[in-house]
Amino acid sequence: QLFTERNPPTFFVAVLTDINSERHYCACFTFWEAVESAQPQSHSRNGEEEEEEPSSPVQPAQLFAPKSLVLVSRLDHAEVFRNSLGLIYTIYVDGLSVSLENVIGNLLTCTIPITGGAQ
Repeated sequence: QLFTERNPPTFFVAVLTDINSERHYCACFTFWEAVESAQPQSHSRNGEEEEEEPSSPVQPAQLFAPKSLVLVSRLDHAEVFRNSLGLIYTIYVDGLSVSLENVIGNLLTCTIPITGGAQ
């Protein structure tokens, strides 16, 4: 669904349980991206040119569509997921010259310490 206003980004985590009763955490970061709207077209009747009053075509309002980044994990680390998806979003929106593939690869190789510190 398209909207005429850009909504602020949202984040939530859904928990899915598979057939083996194992949990899967789905972190979803949704943001709104501008979409190109169709240009107005002029029509003539029976191939004849009609004299028209000079007017400018009415431009449709800027429209925005939701776009989501989703991370699925067996680990429950909502804040890490939020920060990771937020970083990917920032790089995408700001058009930074860093490769998203490298950023995602670096994020996936980070070691997350276990809860409670070193054992």
